[in-house]
Amino acid sequence: MSHKLHELAAEFPDDVDLMHRLKATKGHFAALADRYQEVNHTITRIEAELDASSDERVEELKKERLSLLDRIAEVLREARHTAA
Repeated sequence: MSHKLHELAAEFPDDVDLMHRLKATKGHFAALADRYQEVNHTITRIEAELDASSDERVEELKKERLSLLDRIAEVLREARHTAA
């Protein structure tokens, strides 16, 4: 199992300030980021064997995390494009 942290700041290191601004001003982005953190935290706890879960549930959570990451990346791309 992977114990790599998947924090948003690590996934998008060049966009940390932009993410903070979007969280404060865009409710949709804040909701995506919050859900991402929640799912990521759950996966991390399962991988560290602090919580139990089926393999199917872990895969479902990982797919959700990836989907959220894609959606967050799209919002960040749009925000960078708008700011340019």
